[in-house]
Amino acid sequence: MPATSFDWAVVRIVPRVERGERINVGVILHCRERGFLGARIAFDRTRAAALDPALDLDEVERALEIIPRIAAGDPAAGPMARLDRAERFHWLVSPRSTIVQPSRVHSGICDDPEAALQRLLATMVLSPSTMP
Repeated sequence: MPATSFDWAVVRIVPRVERGERINVGVILHCRERGFLGARIAFDRTRAAALDPALDLDEVERALEIIPRIAAGDPAAGPMARLDRAERFHWLVSPRSTIVQPSRVHSGICDDPEAALQRLLATMVLSPSTMP
């Protein structure tokens, strides 16, 4: 199958919105032609605590854990997970003013959306301390 286009966004946490400091914690990728929507999260609690020691890490982790479940269409993840694939992607990447925020959407081309998602996670999110 020839290469296809995809859209993606970084998931980040912004512990204190007024300061604008952020940490990349995940990636969401949608490839319409291949029927793929995936999200991967790699939350480094140590980095987050260094940015804001008062941050409720458990609450942030719970908010992050739902993102891949919504992307996968897990019905137990709530009403957003029941939307069709494109609607789930658009909901996941909609701008927010909360602690968990998506970046703007970017585009790319790939042969394998899952491999592209893993590559983006490795380059945009993982630090040497969190790489496998």
